[in-house]
Amino acid sequence: MSGLKSLLDGKPWLKNTVHRLLIPKGQARPRWTTRVFINPWVHRRGRGAKVAGSARLDLFPFNRFELGAGSTVEDFVTLNNGVGDLCIGDNTRIGISNVLIAPVRIGNNCILAQNIVISGLNHGYENPDLPIKDQPVSKKEIVIEDDCWIGANVSIAAGVTVGKHAVVGAGSVVTKSVPPFHIAVGNPAKVIKKYDFAEKKWVKV
Repeated sequence: MSGLKSLLDGKPWLKNTVHRLLIPKGQARPRWTTRVFINPWVHRRGRGAKVAGSARLDLFPFNRFELGAGSTVEDFVTLNNGVGDLCIGDNTRIGISNVLIAPVRIGNNCILAQNIVISGLNHGYENPDLPIKDQPVSKKEIVIEDDCWIGANVSIAAGVTVGKHAVVGAGSVVTKSVPPFHIAVGNPAKVIKKYDFAEKKWVKV
């Protein structure tokens, strides 16, 4: 796939043609032919992985989409890999009405509660003479490492890493990375606890 992307990057007219074949002009959702005939051959789903029928899958074959074994995508979730790879590990649950916009990488055994927004994409706005929708986008990968718990109604900004076994409290807005084995809450989210391996308990910081 990377070889094909390189070829298309060198031939803009061909890239635009292929793009139109995959996506109707002005839309974010792929054509049904893309969803039915192309994506299943390109994207990887592990054994036992489940995606609810009401989930919106704005997934395209020119970027990776992986859903690990035993993982679940609940109802009304939106998954979008239009500008980057979207990879979800094994035994991870993506809760009801989550929105995941790549580039995003989520590890194994994570719990994402309801109504979470995780977006590695930002729109450019710097040129006042152009509508924001016509300006270039920027992207920074969001990483959620293994064994994390993300509470309901959390927003996570582009470029953030949530370290292994970290917890983010409900309603938090995460603009900076959370270290492994720490708990962060609030808007903007701040670390309030960490696991003390010497004392073998969670302590305030």
